[in-house]
Order: sequence, then C-alpha cells, then structure tokens
Amino acid sequence: MRFTKFKKPVAIVVFLLFSALVGFAQIKPKPTATPAPVIVVSSATAIKSSAAYAEVLLRKTELEAMLEDLTVQFTDEYPKVKETRFELGLIRKEYERILAVPDAAKLTQGLGKLILRKVELETDLWVLLQKYGEEHDDVKRARRKVATFEKAVKEILQ
Repeated sequence: MRFTKFKKPVAIVVFLLFSALVGFAQIKPKPTATPAPVIVVSSATAIKSSAAYAEVLLRKTELEAMLEDLTVQFTDEYPKVKETRFELGLIRKEYERILAVPDAAKLTQGLGKLILRKVELETDLWVLLQKYGEEHDDVKRARRKVATFEKAVKEILQ
C-alpha cells in the first residue's frame, strides 16, 4: 500500500529521465569549419630537444661539477683547474653555437659526439701549447686533428 502513493511521482521522474536521455541522443554536434589546432614547436624547443644539445649539455654539466670539486681542493693556478676552466669555456662556445643553428634536424647525436671530440682535442692542443712551442711536431699534429674535426662539424651544419 505504501508504494501506491509514490507510483505517479516515480513514473514522472522516470519519464523525465528517459525523455532527457532520448533528447540528448538526438542532439548531434554541428560540424565546424575550423580545422584542428596545429601544434607549433618553436625552434628553441626543437634545438633543446635534440641529441647534440643533450650531449653538449651533459658534458658542460659534468665539467661544472668537476670544477666545483677541484676549486674546493685546489687553487685557480692548479693545472687541472686551469685545464677544466679552458675546456668549460670551449664547451660553452659550442653550446651557444648549437643554440644558433636554424635547422634542429641537423643536431644529431653524431654531431654532438663530433663537437665533444673536437673540444677534447682543442683542450689537448692547449695543454701541449703550455709545454711546447708552436713549432713542435706534437702541436702541429694536434692542430691538424682539431682542424679535421672542425671541418666535419661545419660540413654537417651547412
């Protein structure tokens, strides 16, 4: 007997819910003339996502950490501190060079490795120049190696 007094209101609520569901099912979205948004990746974002950038950034970070450790133990005149500062300066130049590249597609892992090897050779050349003069055979050989790697880097970046 109790349910008899609720039959009419329950039936109305069920009818309204059913009508609402049927009504929503019949509503179709209007087609839009605007195309889906295009995601544009900025050149700086593409460069910072490249493998070459990651290689150089990793080495730069390693050198900064190494320099931090060395300067706690040694003075600025210590040879390894000088060498690390010199290499870090070269890495920073290459880092800026990468950021200036207009075509991020060229910034491959191979290029990153070439750049790091060139920096390593330039550092070795600098160490040799500290020991010997410009005319020493080891210095000349080291200069040729650096020039070879620089040529390869320029060829990729052209």
